[in-house]
Amino acid sequence: MEKEKLRIEYRNKRLTVSPGELAKQSAEIVELTLKTFQLTGKTVSLFLPIDNKREINTYTLWEKIMAIDGFVAVPKVNETKNDLKHILLLDHSQLKTSAWGIPEPQHGKVIAAHKIDYVFVPLLCFDNKGHRVGYGGGFYDRFLKKCQPSCRFIGLSLFEVLEEEITDILPTDIPLHACITPTTVYRF
Repeated sequence: MEKEKLRIEYRNKRLTVSPGELAKQSAEIVELTLKTFQLTGKTVSLFLPIDNKREINTYTLWEKIMAIDGFVAVPKVNETKNDLKHILLLDHSQLKTSAWGIPEPQHGKVIAAHKIDYVFVPLLCFDNKGHRVGYGGGFYDRFLKKCQPSCRFIGLSLFEVLEEEITDILPTDIPLHACITPTTVYRF
């Protein structure tokens, strides 16, 4: 299937998830993430949820990574450069919601892409080859290209893997190494 069709379908599908179900599924994803990946002392890029898009609540994951001496860098959109920079998140007081509804750190230490061990990638859906459909801006693909070869790219998804492959993959699309849903860890 083509990305734009999937983007529309999965945006709408997400809106049907109740707040209670979203909280339950988010907790299951966090639990499975912590069981699967050794994050102690690691530097992690973690997106924070856009509430009106019913994204996975990653605040608990941030707190749990901090509790095991991990470091969490949160992306901030740089519109003039059309890319992401990552800022070390130490507490909620650093955050402000952007015009796009994204919680972003307003100050703090910038973490270079090559210093990050794991990138948790937002997405709408994914296929069995690790290709994902995001919001279409390409911000994450540009960022992932800057990461070190040993860095692992992990999607977090409310929905299971697509039955069909995504057909319009571009040379600039960076595949995931794994994706976590409420019930399954997919590896690619």
